[in-house]
Amino acid sequence: MTEYLAIIEPAEDGSGFGAYVPDLPGCVATGQTREEAKERIAFSIPRHIASLRAHGETVPPPAAEAERITVAA
Repeated sequence: MTEYLAIIEPAEDGSGFGAYVPDLPGCVATGQTREEAKERIAFSIPRHIASLRAHGETVPPPAAEAERITVAA
């Protein structure tokens, strides 16, 4: 099993959520809810990797990390 970092953000217009994988450019998904976007990006990642392999492209290894940073605002 391999784990990729997925970023899930609310849409700017409030219409739902978008998700993307920093280590896999072009691997994106959307959903009406955060959970739906999470499910869809989880569905998309192996298909994106399969497409890269089918086209003879390199599959980038997971490298991205995320951490919340507290700042005074």
